Amino acid sequence: MATSSDIRKGLCIRYNNDIYKVVEFLHVKPGKGPAFVRTKLKSVTTGKVIENTFAAGHKIDDVRVETHKFQYLYNEGDLYHFMHTDDYSQISLQKEILDTPELMKEGEVVNVLINTEDGAPLSVEMPAHVVLQVVSTEPGVRGNTATNATKPAIVETGAEINVPLFINEGDKIRIDTEKGQYQERIKE
Repeated sequence: MATSSDIRKGLCIRYNNDIYKVVEFLHVKPGKGPAFVRTKLKSVTTGKVIENTFAAGHKIDDVRVETHKFQYLYNEGDLYHFMHTDDYSQISLQKEILDTPELMKEGEVVNVLINTEDGAPLSVEMPAHVVLQVVSTEPGVRGNTATNATKPAIVETGAEINVPLFINEGDKIRIDTEKGQYQERIKE
């Protein structure tokens, strides 16, 4: 058993007869009244995101998890296939468990959280950023822009990302996987 002070991003807890992963949290200490923790929880079974507030000192039922490295192989519709990097065993996961499946390219190594009680995979953690190649984008036209102008670009995984006007087809760009946003162009 843990308390609300142990809440952190990525923590898996048992709540309302389901297992949830903490996506966001904020410790709040108002001037009047007791402190509390405002959280955003994502169900690892359905992918549904809920918001909940825990009072300070509230007991939470945390789930013990292990992190294993898996390599993304391919997907068939909503089913994504991964291979364990140590023993080469394979698992298949539903699209709802993945945070940003549109940014995963074949061969990408990800961390899979596995419940230690029953060995079931709970969640997939992407690296902080990925490097993908732009396959199509309109040519950028300088002109009537006062500030940072962006244009849509399709990357090799099929995801659409807003990029600055100077990005061209064939460029490799670094993308923040948490926000799904352009970070920088990679020079080769």
